[in-house]
Amino acid sequence: MIVLAGDIGGTKTNLGLFEVNQQQVQSLFELSFVSNQYHSLAEIVDMFLQNPELSHQLKLSSTPACFGVAGPVSNHYCEVTNLPWVIDAHQLQKQFGFQSVNLLNDLEANAWGISCLDESDFIVLNAGNTAKDNASAVNKGNASIIAAGTGLGEAGLFWTGQTHIPFASEGGHTDFSPATEEEYRFFQFLSKKYNGHVSWERVVSGMGLENLYQFLCYEEGRQTPDWLAQAMQKDAAAAISVAALAGKDQLCIRALDWFVHLYGVEAGNHALKIMSKGGVYLGGGIAPKIINALQSGRFMHAFCDKGRMQHLLNAMPVKVIMNDKTALYGPALYADSKHGK
Repeated sequence: MIVLAGDIGGTKTNLGLFEVNQQQVQSLFELSFVSNQYHSLAEIVDMFLQNPELSHQLKLSSTPACFGVAGPVSNHYCEVTNLPWVIDAHQLQKQFGFQSVNLLNDLEANAWGISCLDESDFIVLNAGNTAKDNASAVNKGNASIIAAGTGLGEAGLFWTGQTHIPFASEGGHTDFSPATEEEYRFFQFLSKKYNGHVSWERVVSGMGLENLYQFLCYEEGRQTPDWLAQAMQKDAAAAISVAALAGKDQLCIRALDWFVHLYGVEAGNHALKIMSKGGVYLGGGIAPKIINALQSGRFMHAFCDKGRMQHLLNAMPVKVIMNDKTALYGPALYADSKHGK
């Protein structure tokens, strides 16, 4: 079946036409758009469908569409969290004449995409029980996915006894919980910046890495060096992580180390809450770019540091998703599951 799939994020909106055959997803045509340069998803979909390079003649009345959206979805409707967009699936279907239009939370969409990935699409941070269990026991149990990018997404995969069923959450917007005096000072710093509520998304995300760096500068009474300030104008989080990984700036190194620690803390929180014995997946755009930092041991130490429950976390497989198409594969698979049989 031919389907239109989309991954709508705060920074980029990616659309693709895919052919889905069972769990196999083949890309036919893809385009990427800078989200904030457009007023709506409908405007982007229209540009995509009219692109002269789209060689496949689509019959929209027999083409389902599905979009993963960074925000809470209710009744086929979503107000995008980090964009001034409102997306209504019914309006999109009426405007373009698709066979159907579905909206998924973006992390639920990522969770759907996991099933079509190969082992080569992952880097393992913790083998967990899979190191000693037989192959038939692998992945039995609930699983979780957490993804730091423009924001912080969290979702789960419920194990029915036979298969995993993805479900959405907005766990990234729960309260950040400081555990040390320094983290409490950081919390107070952010509480002033965000008028009270400090969520995990303000800490473990692109903006979170920038917040960590700014706090360290504040505590140290240090100005950002000119070369770094210039690089941060384009993408602050990327500039900080690149400087840290290259060993060019000590505060950037400290910020990234702290970020990795907090990422592990919240990934462990999420994994405990839904008993992710079937595995924990790190998605999003940041993890693959800082993979060396994630492999340092700092992430897994924080992930497993849960007191009496440490043995549960030690047993959970933890993998980083390295395939950046997962967020498109998921909506494609979901659309096919609704119409492909």
